[in-house]
Amino acid sequence: MATTTISPERTRSTSAPASTDGSHVGTEQRGMRGGGTTPPPPLTNRAPALDGLRTIAILAVILYHLHVAHFDGGFIGVTVFFVLSGFLITTLLLGEHRNTGRIRLGAFWGKRVLRLYPALIAFVLVGLALWNWVGDYKGATFSAGEAAFIALSYTGNLFRSFWDTTQGVFAHTWSLSMEEQFYLVWPPVLVLLFAIRSRRRWLMAGLGVVIVGAAVASYLSYEKPNGGATPDVYFSPVLGVVPLATGCLLALLLDDGRVRRVAAGIAGHVATWAGLALLVGILLWIDGDWTQHASTFGVVLPVTGLVSAVLIGGLVSVRTPVSATLAWTPVSWFGRRVSYSAYLWHPLVIALLGTFAVGAWGNVWLVGAALLVAVGAAYAVEVPVEKARKRIREAKRLVAADRAAREHATT
Repeated sequence: MATTTISPERTRSTSAPASTDGSHVGTEQRGMRGGGTTPPPPLTNRAPALDGLRTIAILAVILYHLHVAHFDGGFIGVTVFFVLSGFLITTLLLGEHRNTGRIRLGAFWGKRVLRLYPALIAFVLVGLALWNWVGDYKGATFSAGEAAFIALSYTGNLFRSFWDTTQGVFAHTWSLSMEEQFYLVWPPVLVLLFAIRSRRRWLMAGLGVVIVGAAVASYLSYEKPNGGATPDVYFSPVLGVVPLATGCLLALLLDDGRVRRVAAGIAGHVATWAGLALLVGILLWIDGDWTQHASTFGVVLPVTGLVSAVLIGGLVSVRTPVSATLAWTPVSWFGRRVSYSAYLWHPLVIALLGTFAVGAWGNVWLVGAALLVAVGAAYAVEVPVEKARKRIREAKRLVAADRAAREHATT
């Protein structure tokens, strides 16, 4: 390896600064094809192809929830999101340590809360207001208040996996719970490993052990559910950590200059096309009885996470027709601006209007309604919050600049 500890390379870049939401990844192409120049480290330029991948993932989830033919495997869109989260958050943290020599945990958690929580609160409030009509969507074992508390406390995955319960129209927030728990645990682990200057290869080996061990544990803990119900293991943090850790492992790999040089060549092209083909193949291969097999949870979903990581690694390393298509402005805009909102709101729309959607055209207008609600919610809640955050950051910057100017004037 190029470095012996997990401290990233001290590479100076003149590119645009990294974003604070973890959506910027190094995709600089200049000098790559000759093989003599190491591509810049991650978090130097935006990777709109990853936003486009978010779009595809959320559409797959929505079509799965609508029981559209040939999308029985659409639930793997959540696995793609988990891998993306592990990759982007780890890359963000490595970039912060590279640029500042530290990781500010308080600032990181504060940004996560401001980015994700206002939209969740808005969704839960509307869900509570409509509970009499939508609360029992796919069953509910809690009252409206209890279900709302579970959603807002990010504990849905624990209740669903360990106590075999569900929160009605809030049930899908289990995946948000998994990600928030990851945000709480993984950054402090990285801080500790930076502090003790742990060797990179040992960290990567540890992540590999976690991935394999959790996959095996998921296989062994599988219990066949009644009918077509989803097994508890699917919501378990033991299984959820597999794709998240896979994304973390990818981020550590691409933080190494040697790996980036290899990925910037033919390997990146192969990874992109092979990852896409395999991911689509898995989605179409999975049929309606996926809940009845332990191999789905101990093998198929972990492999899906690995395939997603291969695709992501290719997308951020080389430009291909695949990355260009995913980076197309309408596709990447939706993934960047609307995908989170679409995930939050689409079950509510389905629960409220699903009985009126008949046949294929019914699904078409129902998807359209869900997307319109998602766009409206994003611009009604997320955009104003982001603008307020920017104003606060700018005010702080001006205050700091004024203070520095006064201090300079008195010296």
